[in-house]
Amino acid sequence: QVQLVESGGGLVQAGGSLRLACAASGRPFSMYYMAWFRRAPGKEREFVARVTWDGAYTYYADSVKGRFTISKDNAKNTVYLQMNSLKPEDTAVYYCALGRTRSENGYDYSYWGQGTQVTVSS
Repeated sequence: QVQLVESGGGLVQAGGSLRLACAASGRPFSMYYMAWFRRAPGKEREFVARVTWDGAYTYYADSVKGRFTISKDNAKNTVYLQMNSLKPEDTAVYYCALGRTRSENGYDYSYWGQGTQVTVSS
């Protein structure tokens, strides 16, 4: 059984930084994609970024490109989301997800973490 556990959320002022982590466990991983999504209050779930399991290739939503960086520590089976220059509109619950399709659609991801709250104050 795959488990994804997020950590690192919190409250930060606009312009600040946070780093989220997602630790994966439960089975051998290969040929998978890891992604971050977010859901703001009253809004639909939104794709943020994804990375290949080997950490070689990344892809970002336009809304975070240049501010967020997704990376992976293969030894720890952990994916990170470094968030810089945070804006109030980045406030959301952030979820990591694992799937076998190169996709920005959450329905293509089979495994999800519990979510971590990120709040950016103005």
